[in-house]
Amino acid sequence: MNKIVERKPGSALRYAMTRRAAGQHLTVELSEIVKLAWPMVLTQLAQVAMMTTDLAFIGHIGPEALAAAALAVTLYLVSFTFGAGLLAPIAPLAAQAYGAGNHAMVQRALRTGLWAALMLSFPIIAFAFGGEQISLAFGQAPDAARLAQQYLFGLALGVVPALWLQVIRNFMSAVNRPEPILWITLAAIPLNALLVYLLVYGKLGLPRLELFGAALASTLVNCAMFLAGFWFATMRRPFRDYHVLADLWQLDWPFLRQLIVIGTPISIASLMQYGVLSAAALLAGLISTSALAAHQIALQITVITSMIAFGISMAVAVRVGHAVGRSDGSGIQRAGVAAILLGTLIAALLTVAVIVARFEIAELFLDKSAGDADATIGLTAELLIVAASLFVTDAAQSIAAGGLRGLKDTRVPLLFVGIAYWLIGFSLGYVLGLKIGLGAIGIWIGLSTGTTIYAGLLVLRFHLLASGRALRAVT
Repeated sequence: MNKIVERKPGSALRYAMTRRAAGQHLTVELSEIVKLAWPMVLTQLAQVAMMTTDLAFIGHIGPEALAAAALAVTLYLVSFTFGAGLLAPIAPLAAQAYGAGNHAMVQRALRTGLWAALMLSFPIIAFAFGGEQISLAFGQAPDAARLAQQYLFGLALGVVPALWLQVIRNFMSAVNRPEPILWITLAAIPLNALLVYLLVYGKLGLPRLELFGAALASTLVNCAMFLAGFWFATMRRPFRDYHVLADLWQLDWPFLRQLIVIGTPISIASLMQYGVLSAAALLAGLISTSALAAHQIALQITVITSMIAFGISMAVAVRVGHAVGRSDGSGIQRAGVAAILLGTLIAALLTVAVIVARFEIAELFLDKSAGDADATIGLTAELLIVAASLFVTDAAQSIAAGGLRGLKDTRVPLLFVGIAYWLIGFSLGYVLGLKIGLGAIGIWIGLSTGTTIYAGLLVLRFHLLASGRALRAVT
């Protein structure tokens, strides 16, 4: 027997109006996410452009120099990623204070971040100075280790300004003004190219410094970018209203402990994600040289596309932080939903584009005149299909992780990384790739599966926490 539900007069109209209002709020939130995210996305892509420029100039020195630079960057990013992860909570913490109208707390977050960056720079520099010994311990050739150390010496000089710029970037994002860092980064691209050219090849009477010169150029550019960012933060509105230089010499230990507690899981999770990609490269290397080359191309395309999702994840961390600061439970949900919709839509378009242009992409990276070029190009094209299958889920996990950072939830996502990427993804890739014989394709199926599981766990986690916040706000 069907149950008849009696509606009160006007209830259908109120329901329709509520749905319409919710849709309008989501549209407004989507617009805010786009305004905040696009400078962050372009900043990420501009940084990739600078790194690509460096490698292009280094490549003309010789293949040994290029290989050594790649080794040095790999070592450098391990320690720098850990430091950047510890500084990542500055944006959501400052955003929460901004949402609550607490300017003093915003300034406190910036001041503590600058101190934290300075302290983090010492172990990062020490790690860079020991790069040759670390490379040799991992079985790298002595010549490659020696050349990599030259590059690391130059990079080590720029650690402090690079981390300080990261802090200022987080601060500007938290107060809804990320554009200055974009303009600074765009201006740095031609400056970086000029300095690398002059110092690597010894032009205009300068000494030919080769690898050390390329790294020194990056350091000089980092210094210039930090000084420009610091000028904006202290001299231009609305940043100067936060009195950046007030009590600058006062170290805030309680806030520093909060940074460590929230940021350490972010750092470890980033290293675990970075580690699984490095481990996948080792597996591909065990299969064949062609498999490793195809793997690296697919990975490079994945990294480039992930920059868009990463920029959106930074934006959603800020928007969620703003909503938390003003105790807006439904605003937390809207920020997450809008950001995930935006990121997955863009990722879906990129998926189609990469699949359609997979052969052309492979040919950009490979010399067609080489003896096994056709086979490597074919394998790369196949890998790009599998790699493209994780663009959407990679975007979802990155953005959901950003939303959770806005809620200061970082420990459980760290557990999810271990389960999804290592326990399931890497293990599956090893079995499919090396035991069953699917090769590099099997490795990428494992990576894609791990990414999908990780995305599902993070999105569910965000939904549960955001719904709980919204429910408490209503009641």
